[in-house]
Amino acid sequence: MTGLLAPLAARYASWLGLPAADTAVVATEPAEVRAMPVILRLEKSSLPARTPLLEAAATAALAVCLDERCAPGGPWHEPMRDWLAGHIRKVSRRARGAHWDAVQQLPGVTVDVDGAQVRALLPGRVSDVPKEVSRLQVSGTDLPADEPGPAPGDRPRLLLNPDVPMTAGKAAAQVGHATMLLAAVLGAAERERWRDRDFGCSVRTATPAEWADLAPGDPAETWRDHGVIAVRDAGFTEIAPGTVTVLAQPRGL
Repeated sequence: MTGLLAPLAARYASWLGLPAADTAVVATEPAEVRAMPVILRLEKSSLPARTPLLEAAATAALAVCLDERCAPGGPWHEPMRDWLAGHIRKVSRRARGAHWDAVQQLPGVTVDVDGAQVRALLPGRVSDVPKEVSRLQVSGTDLPADEPGPAPGDRPRLLLNPDVPMTAGKAAAQVGHATMLLAAVLGAAERERWRDRDFGCSVRTATPAEWADLAPGDPAETWRDHGVIAVRDAGFTEIAPGTVTVLAQPRGL
């Protein structure tokens, strides 16, 4: 199953070396655009904390990719393979009540972190999104900042760029990219240790000093010299193409 992520590992080095303008998404026929829906449970009466929600999103996105059903011959193999062959676009949407219950019936994986719930769905063509998903709002996915405390040292750590404000929905997509890229470049033993821990991770906003130390300005150097994965945004929404949004560290593996 980890072989499915090989295209990401193969593209990663060249992607890091591109000028920012060249990371922008090339126009694609609408019928061929594929995305992974990431559904955030945002109940009016009990909104989750931002950090656990992002941790749930990061874990859920990777859990779908490395699910046994994505193995060759499995029912999810072809749609996952076709999505990974291009841009790993994700679209975050919010759901509550009956709408949240409805998406549980669609192919995907739900993750709960301290009561914050996210369901990442099997990717597919945007033009073929089921009505249970298309009726969900993309906007209104922001949550107030929280104070999660120090990150545990026994799991991968994802650091958000302190200088790039993002809604929770945008950040959820970015941390999902981060766990996928990290898994793609890890060794088999490290990936299996991560799987044994249910792909758990921590998400924190970096301090300016941390970011300056780990992301010196050149994403390729960040990986080569620091062993840190840098996620560069393709410019679909909110921020400029080429912006480094998340750094991923394979701590504890």
